[in-house]
Amino acid sequence: MRKISFLLILLVLMLFGCSSADDGKAEGETTKDDNRLTIAQGADLLSFDTANNRHTPSDVILRNMFNRLFKRENPETMKIVPELVEEYEMVSDDTWNFKLKEGVTFHNGDPLTAEDVAFTLNRVASDDQVSENVYFGPVIDSVNVIDDYEFEIITNGPSPTLLTLLSKSGSDILPKNYIDEVGMEEFQKNPVGSGPYKYVDWIKDDRVILEANEDYFEGVVTWDEVVIRSIPEDSTRVSELLTGGVDIIMNVPPSEWDRVNDNEDLSIVNSNTSRVMTLILRLGEDYITSDPKVREAIDLAIDKEVLVDEILQGSGTPLRTRVIDASFGANPDLQNTSVYDPGRAKQLLEESAYSEDELTLTLQAPQGRYLMDSEVAEMIANMLTEVGFTVDLQLMESSSFSNVYSSAENEEILLVGLGDPMMDASYSLNHFHSDNAVRLMDYKNEEVDELFEAAGSNMDPEKRAKQYHRIQEIIAEERPQITLYSEAANYGVNNSVSLTPFMNDEIRFNEIDKK
Repeated sequence: MRKISFLLILLVLMLFGCSSADDGKAEGETTKDDNRLTIAQGADLLSFDTANNRHTPSDVILRNMFNRLFKRENPETMKIVPELVEEYEMVSDDTWNFKLKEGVTFHNGDPLTAEDVAFTLNRVASDDQVSENVYFGPVIDSVNVIDDYEFEIITNGPSPTLLTLLSKSGSDILPKNYIDEVGMEEFQKNPVGSGPYKYVDWIKDDRVILEANEDYFEGVVTWDEVVIRSIPEDSTRVSELLTGGVDIIMNVPPSEWDRVNDNEDLSIVNSNTSRVMTLILRLGEDYITSDPKVREAIDLAIDKEVLVDEILQGSGTPLRTRVIDASFGANPDLQNTSVYDPGRAKQLLEESAYSEDELTLTLQAPQGRYLMDSEVAEMIANMLTEVGFTVDLQLMESSSFSNVYSSAENEEILLVGLGDPMMDASYSLNHFHSDNAVRLMDYKNEEVDELFEAAGSNMDPEKRAKQYHRIQEIIAEERPQITLYSEAANYGVNNSVSLTPFMNDEIRFNEIDKK
């Protein structure tokens, strides 16, 4: 009996030890297996500050934690419709009146009111230290509270893009009282929004964990839990999809398409995007790219069709403008075209002010952030070498690359993918106004400035489009940026869920359904 009792006690202790010390889950792993969505992308979140975060992988997460005044209706029409707004009216050329939906609450229980809207938009429009200020500052003069649910926006003259602006990243409404109480630094540690999913945890360089907001004003939330993992390596992301570790992955490279499609439980979902892969050039006198002949030689040396057809296997469209054809104001003459001519590129270098020994370029590029980005960078480096350049290729992991871009520490050439969440030429061409272009490109053109400023208050769509067309012609000729191709998105998806991506890179977790 003593032996049996001892064995029973020992068995109980062993079972207790297993359950308390090792529940079979890795650190940071979540528990709601029955209704959890797991997504993997190539880069980690940068910040929970929605006004200071021009970073698509971050916005994938933030868009589901916060709400905006307006939104795109669906991926097919991309029509702008109210999200938090109940009613609105353009009162005069520079004054708009809005009424909010009542009953919307933040994740901490505070009501979302006009005070929160004014706090959010006045900050992003006036604080030039936040990155989204370059888009909101020129449009919004002030936001004035009328009562708890009514407010007005005063614009800097007529504004044809205001509603579009209020539907894009950076306009996510923040909780004024909570931030006043704890400060922005603490808010970043414990962010509070009003969206369908609320913050649980961020394990840096690994995953962000969200859970359902049971009080969401639009009704039932699809998933109990959403986990967004950061997996920079393409092959590792695919392996996780194949083994069931994730439900959806971003940026499936062409070399992995067959491996995904050959699995009857998985599919590749393709989608056009507004992202344009671009070379940002330095035009300052300390750089050889200050010479127009050198910049033109770079453009002529790059065979964009080879990049698209051989590396991307058709997942892109060559073009010579930042504005894709689906966006308002796109110049049709610069779509689906290139100027590849390596013979002329060599001749231009001979005519330039630089000797053969001086034709050295630093090409900085990310690794794992965009589709086949390092392979594209290597091919570009080879093409530039073939016409006479010496290229120092610097491949960087995503966070280091983001630091270079955000701090304007870029050298002669920086490869970056730039999207257009507004689907309007004003967003992309804002980069070329001297207020913004000097910092990254050392570029200033008075005609571009005048055209851009005039278009920003032009309520005639036809005339505004023509102004944007002319800006694109100037940029294509002067080449402060050389655009390569618009990028298509390739998602790997488990067939147990549905995914319909938005062209502006939004992924709304609540619209991903179980099959």
